[in-house]
Amino acid sequence: MRDSRRTRLVLGVLLAVALALITLDARNSSAAPVRGLRAFGGVLFGSAESVASAVGQPVAGFFSNLGAGSRDQAKISALQREVVQLRGELSQAQISKTDAAQLQQLLQLAGRGRYRVVPASVIAAGPAYQDAVTIDAGSSDGIKTGETVLNGAGFVGVVTSVSSHNSTVLLATDGSAKVGVRVAPGGEIGLVTGSGNSSDSAQGALRLQVFDATAVLQPGEQVVTFGGWPYAPGVPVGVITRVVAGVGTLTKTAYVRPYANDSSLGVVGVVVTPPRRNPLFSVLPPRPRPSPSATPGKAASPNPSPSATATAGGG
Repeated sequence: MRDSRRTRLVLGVLLAVALALITLDARNSSAAPVRGLRAFGGVLFGSAESVASAVGQPVAGFFSNLGAGSRDQAKISALQREVVQLRGELSQAQISKTDAAQLQQLLQLAGRGRYRVVPASVIAAGPAYQDAVTIDAGSSDGIKTGETVLNGAGFVGVVTSVSSHNSTVLLATDGSAKVGVRVAPGGEIGLVTGSGNSSDSAQGALRLQVFDATAVLQPGEQVVTFGGWPYAPGVPVGVITRVVAGVGTLTKTAYVRPYANDSSLGVVGVVVTPPRRNPLFSVLPPRPRPSPSATPGKAASPNPSPSATATAGGG
């Protein structure tokens, strides 16, 4: 805009009119000229404001809904994470409850036999060709190789290797496992071996051979560990389910169902100090009732009928 005389005159007139209107409005805002000008300005600027509001409101609503949707999604994600966490805690609580029950049973058995044990949890299974497990206790806990491992039901196996914080336990069911035993109530001495991958392994049976060729074994008789350092004596092993007449051998062979259930091992105990006195048969559970058809003094046939077999529950 050029700075000319005419321009300055127009600006001066406009300023004078503006000042006059301000003065009149301040003195009497209800005067007709002021009221008309105000109404005109309201119509002009009010329409512009309505148009701007109509255009801007949907845009503002979109961004508002977008922000609310993001917040809702964040809440949903947080709730989902909380549900997963609660499920995990519930599962852990159930596992801990089971472990607590197994630990209580273990301590009861250890107390009856006066075994000093180091409790441990089974954390891994051994290779497919070997019945073994790994426990979360080792040399730092005072564990050594050759020590007896038991749970609340009875004999589990023997420690075969030890590291600082872990140990490998060879289970009694492994084909290479061997442990000296006594048969209650007569006290016959023998050797129990694992069935390994034989047909008897499916039934969870151990093989028992006694050294006395004249010994008479009966289904329902119970078996405990013989003892001898570092093995612990008197640990319940299992119950005889059937007896087989020896062929070409002077020893008797029987099959023993173990008390400890390898498929549900959770908490076990390693006997680090055996009792001073051999508990013999005092730690055994009540003896199962023998079958009425079993005849004392005679061995059962190689394939006995169900009535000639006494069973005991695993632990």
